[in-house]
Amino acid sequence: MATITAADVNKLRQTTGAGMMDCKKALVEAEGDFEKAIDILRKKGQKIAANRQERDAKEGSIFVQNNADNTAVAMIELNCETDFVAANLDFIALGKNVVALAEAQRPADLEALKALAMSDGRSVSEHLTDAMGKIGEKIDVSKYALLEGEAVISYIHPGAKVGVLVALAGATGDVLAGGRDIALQIAAMNPVAIDKDDVSAEIIAKEIEIGKEIARNEGKPEAIIERIAEGKLGKFFKDNTLLNQEFIKDNSKTIAQHLKETLGSDARVLSFKRMQLGA
Repeated sequence: MATITAADVNKLRQTTGAGMMDCKKALVEAEGDFEKAIDILRKKGQKIAANRQERDAKEGSIFVQNNADNTAVAMIELNCETDFVAANLDFIALGKNVVALAEAQRPADLEALKALAMSDGRSVSEHLTDAMGKIGEKIDVSKYALLEGEAVISYIHPGAKVGVLVALAGATGDVLAGGRDIALQIAAMNPVAIDKDDVSAEIIAKEIEIGKEIARNEGKPEAIIERIAEGKLGKFFKDNTLLNQEFIKDNSKTIAQHLKETLGSDARVLSFKRMQLGA
């Protein structure tokens, strides 16, 4: 029986990018034959994973998973290299399994999600590696979000390139339908915040400076530059904050008005998450 040294294991690890234990097992199985050990790892997807790490994986899909009473929803972006693979049944099944695990376990962040054990006891990261070996493209989870609250609504835009979660409070009536309208608005119009008071000071300063520069380029007197910039900031709030946007299904009213009309006077949007493929 061949003697497997730590140097041998490390060399195989450096060559393939596979884990130390996987490399040791492959060398034992190959009776010390380095090339045979590489083949063994390739069959498990490890070699492909190492070769694919620097590849661009900008295609893929957004997946969501609601809990039973719609008080918590998880969302992930699962990436691949081509839109053809994004339609692959194995790819779709992997995305559904990972997002279901995310909703059930509710990890703190993306790194914690990848470390979670799936039904066979192996980690999400290991399953991503397996998928690379089976499908032949780089496969990775690049984004993860979780919202919890009184009512959390999810929406996936057709094509699964954009996904939205929105948390509501104080809503009455058909909360799912009303919440879906709000989520659809977020998907289509990509607001930067719920209301103007939620816009960061950094964004406000940037928009004021842009407004001033535009006014100067238009030859406006310096004495009114500040007022013009403030007016442009108001337009920015109207166009880019959710509650002040015109409702895309009826531009005669704002989202704030639509929210009160459909979900009650006490209805509030507490938070939202918007995920766009590759963005």
